[in-house]
Amino acid sequence: MGLGLKDIVAAKQRIDPYINNTPILSSSVLNTWLGHEIFFKCENFQKIGAFKARGGVNTLAWILENGERPKHIVANSSGNHAQAVAYAAQRFGIPATIFMAAYSSKVKVQATQAYGAKVVLSQTRDITDAKVAQAAKKDGTFWIPPFNHDQVICGQGTTALEAFSELQNIDAVFTPCGGGGLTSGTLVATRGLSPNTKVFGVEPLNANDAAESLRKGSIQRLKSVPDTLADGAMTMAVGNITFEYLKQLDGFYEIEEEYLVYWTQWLTHVLKCRIEPTCAMPMEAIRRWLRTQKTKKRVLLIISGGNMDQATSKKIWEYDCLAKQPTLSDSE
Repeated sequence: MGLGLKDIVAAKQRIDPYINNTPILSSSVLNTWLGHEIFFKCENFQKIGAFKARGGVNTLAWILENGERPKHIVANSSGNHAQAVAYAAQRFGIPATIFMAAYSSKVKVQATQAYGAKVVLSQTRDITDAKVAQAAKKDGTFWIPPFNHDQVICGQGTTALEAFSELQNIDAVFTPCGGGGLTSGTLVATRGLSPNTKVFGVEPLNANDAAESLRKGSIQRLKSVPDTLADGAMTMAVGNITFEYLKQLDGFYEIEEEYLVYWTQWLTHVLKCRIEPTCAMPMEAIRRWLRTQKTKKRVLLIISGGNMDQATSKKIWEYDCLAKQPTLSDSE
């Protein structure tokens, strides 16, 4: 494991011409209710509407810097990474084929195609993974995996790098965790820039492969596609690279589906922008952590994206959660 702050900085220089330096928002109302300062790094304003653009662009730019120009790019993804690789390939003028499961968000499939990539749908994640592995064997083809690659991790870590250039004295950073790329990159950047800041990962209880892996000390794979509104965290297992970083976290939270709904509604309301359920779940982890703290804290939450299809949106807004004001109390 050789990644350090210098690798994140190099990635930032590599991707700067192609990505947005996204805003950091806060809500004075939410801060008053909870009694702490919470900052939101809003990657829903990123190219393709998610942080994944960073890892996709960085990996492809790194390939072009360090080897022959690929004839073809392939990737496998449930959504945002698909768009990221399609976007990167389009920017660098390289054909791309993205392998996606049939249950992937329709809006993410359509967006991937809009960036010029060919999309191949398969019935299961295992079939998708097998197809991309086969396609990657062709001469001149390069496979950009969704999380288990050093340069993907470095690209995702630029999110925290940007945040720490604007914020000081942050006590803790919370990130949603699917395959662990964002969480790993955030850990590397944070340890290099603010070593006293704690870093926490968060995933849905219904898709808790990372938490199970950490408990058992080895990578655990889910037996079936998880039933969760957090489609960005529907990975079957973390990678062997990301797992080593996840072991170094200061803590890990598993969040029930009801809180994904609650915090998606509330963060949409107080931040006045569209977010995915995947990046709302860390807010519940923050609430639980803050309940254990005796002094006022400054916390950073990485809003990983804002790509939500209509079907998911209907489930989120089926019931009104805004009548229940956020509080640190468990009676909420």
